[in-house]
Amino acid sequence: MTGLSKETLRYYAEIKLLEPVYIDPGNKYRYYDNGSYLVARLLVYLRKFNFTIQEMLTVVNDESFDNLEGLIREKRQNLVEEMNRLQSIIEEMDEFFELGIGDEDHD
Repeated sequence: MTGLSKETLRYYAEIKLLEPVYIDPGNKYRYYDNGSYLVARLLVYLRKFNFTIQEMLTVVNDESFDNLEGLIREKRQNLVEEMNRLQSIIEEMDEFFELGIGDEDHD
């Protein structure tokens, strides 16, 4: 339902990122409430947004989520900068090939 695997849910519980509200002592099934579901969905997005585990812990521990927008905007800016850096490398590669340095036919 959340988009997180059982292994991920176990790991998140282990590091106290997303703890179940109840664990059945008999079958060890983990149960989550509606609040946990919303946090789990948020964690799915944060992973997609390239947040580290530590950054996700910071977001989850800030229960008001006051800093979330700023953190996402910062991640977005970092991705834009990385994209620009990679685009620059691609352009340098294209220039390299245009100069013929990459051709096998020269003597």
